Amino acid sequence: MDDCIIIGGGPAGLTAAIYLSRYHLNIRLFDCGSSRAALIPCTHNHAGYPEGISGLDLLAAMRAQAERYGTVREAAKVTGLRVLDHGFAVRVGDRQLAARSVLLATGVVNHRPPMPDALHDIALAEGRIRYCPVCDGYEVTDRRVAVYGTGEHGAREALFVRSFTRDVTLIAPHRHDLPPDQLARLAAADVHLVEGPATEWAIEREQLALSTAAGRLAFDSLYPALGSHIRSELAVEAGARADDSGCLEVDDHQRTSLPGLFAAGDVARGLDQISHAMGEAGVAATTIRNALDAETPLWR
Repeated sequence: MDDCIIIGGGPAGLTAAIYLSRYHLNIRLFDCGSSRAALIPCTHNHAGYPEGISGLDLLAAMRAQAERYGTVREAAKVTGLRVLDHGFAVRVGDRQLAARSVLLATGVVNHRPPMPDALHDIALAEGRIRYCPVCDGYEVTDRRVAVYGTGEHGAREALFVRSFTRDVTLIAPHRHDLPPDQLARLAAADVHLVEGPATEWAIEREQLALSTAAGRLAFDSLYPALGSHIRSELAVEAGARADDSGCLEVDDHQRTSLPGLFAAGDVARGLDQISHAMGEAGVAATTIRNALDAETPLWR
């Protein structure tokens, strides 16, 4: 039986693996290869990398560090999780593995705008599509920027982006759904409102272009504000509590409502940032170490 199984190979999962391996615990990490961090072309927001670092390079460095201290990492997807008398059973393909504790670091998946996948990936790599103004709003300073969405989430994102540039357009997927107070705030901030649908997406003259009810428009960058899918199903099916959005409920030590099950990173409610996910993982890993040591001394 492993001391801990980590599900998820992003910054949170890998940080926890580094901590737990250096605590001399027997751990196993399952990574299905879909960390959202891998999609980051280059982040200048992560402390310690003044010239920036790509998500892929950051993950590779973290994997090498974890494996240096003995982390067993498997490129596989976990498909089931259930509670045992003294731990958990984790299902991976035809196998079932047992662990005294589990850390869920499965993150989220952003909902994409309605454009071809190939175009999306090119636009993302070039900074024409951006998903996190907290991470990279600085990079769109004084640029022409669109936010694709509506409602409270879209309006909030447009106002946030407005703090970096005067030229912000909020484009609705269909028609805007905005109450009067939000309309007033957007008008006061001089955010332009455009109705959808948005079609005929393309990169034209180094900008992302699309057709809308207002005609053909082009922007230096566009932020989708369409929400995301929180990958908390494994924990919820095992009996852990989540909020209405799907984020797992955790306490100050990253403990879920299910004893022995922890969560860190974007799968739990909080700031969706690499640094925040890593901090949560450090807290979770240390809590796991102390809890296991209190039950059964691991060193004699």
